[in-house]
Amino acid sequence: MSFDTPHGTRGAKLPSKKLMNWINAWNMRRIRGKASKVMGFPSLVLSTAGAKSGAPRHTPVAYFPDGSDSWLICASAAGAAKNPDWYYNLRAHPDKVQIQFDGRTIAVIPEQLSGQAREQAWRQIKSNAKRFAGYEQKTDRELPVIRLRARPNPAS
Repeated sequence: MSFDTPHGTRGAKLPSKKLMNWINAWNMRRIRGKASKVMGFPSLVLSTAGAKSGAPRHTPVAYFPDGSDSWLICASAAGAAKNPDWYYNLRAHPDKVQIQFDGRTIAVIPEQLSGQAREQAWRQIKSNAKRFAGYEQKTDRELPVIRLRARPNPAS
């Protein structure tokens, strides 16, 4: 698991932190209320531990099914030059990641894809969500693609 994608030098300008927090809170309420799509995409609430603080963090993220008990997400930040904060949370605390959608909470293992696996997943994402192809054009960083796999239940 690498989680080593550097920031870019150019990218989309994001709304203010205050506005983003309001938008994210609104979208998370919709997802937890069992909305099937948010902003036109199937979405989940990604729960992580803060990279520095360890405090719980929650972010709405578009997802793309990747077989049984596996989902793809992209650290696009709408094409911003910097990776989203949650990307660094995954790197710092990969053992403390959960997702919520469809009324379920699932502990997951994050894996940043690279090489052929990333290219294949990226093609799948762009074919299902043209907006992500636009994000790619706004920045000079490679948009990280993360596979989330359901964490196996420990033997009882």
